[in-house]
Amino acid sequence: MSNIQLTGKDILDQDFKSSMKGYNKDEVDQFLDTVIQDYEAYEQRVRDLEQQLEQARSGSRRETRGNGQSQEETSAQGMAQAGGTNYDILKRLSNLEKEVFGKKSYE
Repeated sequence: MSNIQLTGKDILDQDFKSSMKGYNKDEVDQFLDTVIQDYEAYEQRVRDLEQQLEQARSGSRRETRGNGQSQEETSAQGMAQAGGTNYDILKRLSNLEKEVFGKKSYE
């Protein structure tokens, strides 16, 4: 982004000298040429970043395929593990409730 010459503040603060018939056309044209160059540089930068993003996404897809598992398979395995953990937690909770409420009923 070293080609970008202006910031929004530069554009906002730009003063054009007026001549007999108004602004100096050459000065305005020169400034607008600089603005156009900046916008073209921004557009190119956006295109470059979009291309890099697409390359990163396709690389990520290849890595997923290379592992022999799709994202769905990985997600299903994670859910199965979470389900087992939830079952263990519920079982422990049930045992604790039996201990607590069982003792209270005898008191």
